[in-house]
Amino acid sequence: MASKSVRSATVGYIVSTWPRLSQTFVLNEIVALSAKDPGGEPVHAEVAKVRAEVTYLSLRCRWKRVLWANLWLAHDLPGRYARTLLKALRYCRWGVVRRFFQAVYLSHLLRREPLTHLHAHFATAPALVAMFTHELTGIPYTFTAHARDIYVDSQPGLLRAEMERAKAVITVSEYNRRYLLSRVSPASKGKVYRIYNGLDLRQFKFRYPCASDLGPPVILSVGRLIEKKGLADLIVASAILRQRGRCFTLEIIGAGPLRKALEAQVKQLHLEDRVKLLGAQPQELIRLAYQRATVFALPCVITAEGDRDGIPTVLLEAMASGASVVSTSVSGIPELIDGQREGLLVSPNNPFMLADALDRLLTDPELRQRLALAARAKVEACFTIERSSQQLLDLFQHAVANEDTLPLQ
Repeated sequence: MASKSVRSATVGYIVSTWPRLSQTFVLNEIVALSAKDPGGEPVHAEVAKVRAEVTYLSLRCRWKRVLWANLWLAHDLPGRYARTLLKALRYCRWGVVRRFFQAVYLSHLLRREPLTHLHAHFATAPALVAMFTHELTGIPYTFTAHARDIYVDSQPGLLRAEMERAKAVITVSEYNRRYLLSRVSPASKGKVYRIYNGLDLRQFKFRYPCASDLGPPVILSVGRLIEKKGLADLIVASAILRQRGRCFTLEIIGAGPLRKALEAQVKQLHLEDRVKLLGAQPQELIRLAYQRATVFALPCVITAEGDRDGIPTVLLEAMASGASVVSTSVSGIPELIDGQREGLLVSPNNPFMLADALDRLLTDPELRQRLALAARAKVEACFTIERSSQQLLDLFQHAVANEDTLPLQ
């Protein structure tokens, strides 16, 4: 089990995938980890800074070890094993039972490397493993809920159970916090906290004017190629800008299931000379892209199934780097961007309003400068890794205070 001493607490982190290119917020925070292999995608150079051991809990690759751990715990702690298994079976889903088996394996590993606290990122598989491990060992847990794991992927009953058994629940926006308390678990009032994802500002140098002010303006977007990012609207807005005679290049960094559809849209609108789909890139190259961007655009939407962003980390990164930003009034984004002050916000699913906002920024350097300066100040004041990590450490310490774990031997 990945673990590292954090002042008086030894914390183990549980995430779904490690390392993952699109989850810089986890990398910034991680001190100890347990996860599954990233599957060959590019990874951050900063991963080397994580000194804690990484243990993968994959059933497919470690089924013999998992089986042995289940036999051991069922023999040595039959009552605890049976009670927790019955709780897992109650949900009648194989995915939930799989998390129970992984939790047993993790509990077995904790005999050799005891922890005082578990923290999971995402209210799906990681939080389930943490909850079942808590049932088996008594180790207290917290978890951070982000976006899709709240609105799409979690069963309300499971999410409610995770919240009510956790010592604390963290989420990344006030919008999410209100939703969790009003729609999922009103009984958890008093232990649901909003802690913004923090940015390591040492990695993002503020530069204004940006490099592209010396040539054709660059509109940049970074994110997975999925519906909630609103990239189809951004491409339509680019066609509108071209019709108006604006000179620009749109660069989209990211990979995902919509790549072919977006490429077809670019071709259909005859934007091949204006729009570049650059694929996934490591953080070092993305930081350089922010430096050359005149405008950063991420027109997020709420999908038909309810999926939405929390507060996209790429908005923080762009704002810290000196790019003026355009986004939408979705979810927690207005908590980061006060429209007309730190950036421009438009209604989601509205390419014409998006084109107007982009047009304003492309043609008004004074507006770009004012917004860029205010945006950097906002990130420095409210969204640094130092601020968020201190809030999280305080919660961890509070969670483990006066907590006794159940013996495993």
